[in-house]
Amino acid sequence: MTPTAEATGLRKTALNSVHRELRAKMVDFGGWDMPVEYSGLIAEHMAVRTGVGVFDVSHMGDILIRGPQSLAAVQHISMNDASRLQQGQAHYSALLYPEGTFVDDVIVHKLGENDYLLVINAGTREKDVSWVQQNVRGFRCHAQDLSDYYTQLAIQGPRAVDVLRKLTNADLSTMKNYWFTYGTVCGLPNTMIARTGYTGEDGFEIYIPSDEPTSRRVWNEVLEAGREFGILPCGLGARNTLRLESKMALYGHEISETINVWEADLGRYCKMDKPEFIGREALEQLKAAGLKRILVGLEMIERGIGRDGYKVFSESGEEIGSITSGSPAPFLKKNIALAYVPPGYSQIGTTVLVEVRSQKIRAQVVPTPFYKRVKK
Repeated sequence: MTPTAEATGLRKTALNSVHRELRAKMVDFGGWDMPVEYSGLIAEHMAVRTGVGVFDVSHMGDILIRGPQSLAAVQHISMNDASRLQQGQAHYSALLYPEGTFVDDVIVHKLGENDYLLVINAGTREKDVSWVQQNVRGFRCHAQDLSDYYTQLAIQGPRAVDVLRKLTNADLSTMKNYWFTYGTVCGLPNTMIARTGYTGEDGFEIYIPSDEPTSRRVWNEVLEAGREFGILPCGLGARNTLRLESKMALYGHEISETINVWEADLGRYCKMDKPEFIGREALEQLKAAGLKRILVGLEMIERGIGRDGYKVFSESGEEIGSITSGSPAPFLKKNIALAYVPPGYSQIGTTVLVEVRSQKIRAQVVPTPFYKRVKK
């Protein structure tokens, strides 16, 4: 039997009892009691790729930075250029240590001229909040932890827009990816609706009050609205395989306090032309020195699954790196992985060996993302 959250001291979202009523398989995820799957990982993954799925992502953190120098503060603590954001727009970014390595990756939303919302990861929530509050002290702004204010639902998949249209008065037809708006959702006025996600599909994330009755009602109304489109409740298992197919980084795997921006192949989000930010000086030095390792995509070309932490070898048998994330890809029907290897082994088509148990299995470096949706 799975121990209860109370027995293990795990934190719970407002939907915890709903997940248990649905007989979800629950796991400890970064100190949270979270559903890893309901009807099965493959079914949930395929629902998002071909129809629609809904995730409880209320364990994610939210930091509001507000004040006359909020933009300057966001520019100082994050690597992307927030001055380019328009009101109602969001972008992917990261908080960096002075060494150019990752505190965490974040989504920055521009709520207004003096208001920015940073959505952060669950497993690093307390660390991130403390780090942000410490590093904005020199600016005329305030960083407030709003993480427990919201239940956050991610409605993801090509039919996500059809589901949400049934539940809101907001105009979704003109909303672009990585923009957000406000509208009435399930009768709740001024609900934030963001066209973002962590699956590589079109989709939306909605932010509603975190009390249990409201959260339960909205969850059920989303499922009812999506019934005609085959909606499934989805857990962390499908969330992981979906983001892996789409080459989206996971903290503690592709990014961490020991991995820098260039190694993680996230340089396109790091704006070195803006005046100053934490980690910039180190990143200049690291770029000049050259990479010692880089993140690549691998596809297994022999029978076997490369799992997280498995060692990677050259064809001559020299250990050259390790896998950060690996699993079967349900939609692609291949066994795929992300791995750090020396730049000399990063060319597309390069053959490497992955140690699966006691055997070395051939894999090939392939283009990433492994999956890229066709935009209509």
